Amino acid sequence: MTVPSLASSLSESVTAVVDRLGMADLAPQIRRSEHADFQADGALAAARRLRRNPREVAAELVAGLPDDGLVARAGVAGPGFVNIDLTDRALLAQLAGRMGDDRLGVGTPEAGVTTVIDYSQPNIAKEMHVGHLRSTIIGDALVRILEHLGGTVVRRNHIGDWGTQFGMLIQYQVEHPDPSLSGDGGTMGRLATLYRRARAEFDADPAFAERARRRVVALQAGDPGTVAAWRDIVAESTRYFTDVYERLGVRLTDADVVGESAYNAALPEVADELERRAVAVTSDGALCVFFDDLRGPDGEPTPLIVRKRDGGFGYAATDLAALRQRVVELHADRLLYVVDARQALHFRMVFDTARRAGWLPSAVSAVHVAFGTVLGPDGRPFKTRAGDTVRLVDLLTEAVDHAREVVAARNPGLTGAALDERARQVGIGAVKYADLATNRARDYTYEPRRMLALAGNTGVYLQYAHARVRSILARADGADVTVDPTAALEPAERALILDLDAFADTLAEVVAASEPHRLCGYLYRLAQTFTAFYEHCPVLRATGSSRGNRLALCRLTGDTLRTGLHLLGISAPNHL
Repeated sequence: MTVPSLASSLSESVTAVVDRLGMADLAPQIRRSEHADFQADGALAAARRLRRNPREVAAELVAGLPDDGLVARAGVAGPGFVNIDLTDRALLAQLAGRMGDDRLGVGTPEAGVTTVIDYSQPNIAKEMHVGHLRSTIIGDALVRILEHLGGTVVRRNHIGDWGTQFGMLIQYQVEHPDPSLSGDGGTMGRLATLYRRARAEFDADPAFAERARRRVVALQAGDPGTVAAWRDIVAESTRYFTDVYERLGVRLTDADVVGESAYNAALPEVADELERRAVAVTSDGALCVFFDDLRGPDGEPTPLIVRKRDGGFGYAATDLAALRQRVVELHADRLLYVVDARQALHFRMVFDTARRAGWLPSAVSAVHVAFGTVLGPDGRPFKTRAGDTVRLVDLLTEAVDHAREVVAARNPGLTGAALDERARQVGIGAVKYADLATNRARDYTYEPRRMLALAGNTGVYLQYAHARVRSILARADGADVTVDPTAALEPAERALILDLDAFADTLAEVVAASEPHRLCGYLYRLAQTFTAFYEHCPVLRATGSSRGNRLALCRLTGDTLRTGLHLLGISAPNHL
């Protein structure tokens, strides 16, 4: 049975008081405070509506709190805040309840909710680069958390597998059947080399460009030889993507790949329906959707182009077809698009168009989970010295190589496969955490040395904190961890119980805002609180009920750190 958080129990008590006093407008919010265990606000806003003194309103709330063993003391602070401290018994009862709860107080509020999440989105025949990192790992973290909260999650890797470039690639292969064609990076290097050569010829030779365009027409018409060549290119790229995802430790698989080509047959119908419903109109030969509040720098309307002047379809039509399919066929209650912030206008127009067309009912939410850019040390978008975009596999290799140095320095006897695995866990974890710990809307600087620091808000620090907890428990050698609810608590023990109690509420906040950095911040604070607890409250040297209570705190901290890191897609080794 899942034990509700102390904050939610306190909120119920305060709400009951408000209702009894006939002040339903109070709407108090319960949150942690530096001045007490919790603070209830809302009295100021309610007092303005009721035309009363806010401290008097707050005092009535304090006087009405029940003597049920939850609240130790409460008082009015400032202009009308209510500071509340809980009893030691209530905190210890919560600790005991969490020890018997393998879900650590986390319920399943997402049960019955279907979320379709679109993330990663690499392009066929192109290597994944640093720009794909954020979408991939932010999306993966949201998938893990939503699933942990009981939700049904449909992963969608909307890859770029259609368009002019495929006519270019296939035509070049036909005209230059060179089996020795190769490049760095194995099979994907071969495709990357092929793409560069095909692009160069496409740009330099108008006759070749025309043949490539005819090849696109053949592909769209289903020419068997052309389709077979296209499928080979897609399969080769998909194998490469899967290798990168496995290395990165994310859950995307081949089954989650639904490329642009999957929606081709639906595009004419999408355009026709938009036109029939007068959502889209023809303008200068193109089928466009216009918006009253969107205009360019010249004052002219900025349209969403559904069908181009030449009859072709672009990203807008494909995204609308995908959205319609996800709502109608997959029965999505929530749509998440983890795509960089530069696409904000595009998604605003797509969502608005879908609403006007009736494809996106008000009960279904559609959210652009926008993110910033990965920057290099110079504060500019991360590039190689030659100015090229950094390959994702190179970034991951560098991180693991740096991690091997850190791990080897701490564990001189660790060698071979064991060292490689530990370096992988630490290096990949450091890259992921540095990204996820940053508010996704912001840019962040990629600094592998800083990411691997044992101090500060890093993945390594959290992995080390988890390993230290496991070491303490191992030295306790299976000692009794029964919680004594009658014991007196030290301040550091109280602080740790309160932080542990906030895990479920933190996950709810992550889902509400699609912001994994909130979980990172929580885990970092928890690790810091545990450090303070361990410094002030001896565990293995403690006796009597204190020893059992403190071992329980260690076990619950370790389990919470491990679960939290897992939800971020980061390993939590028992030794570091």
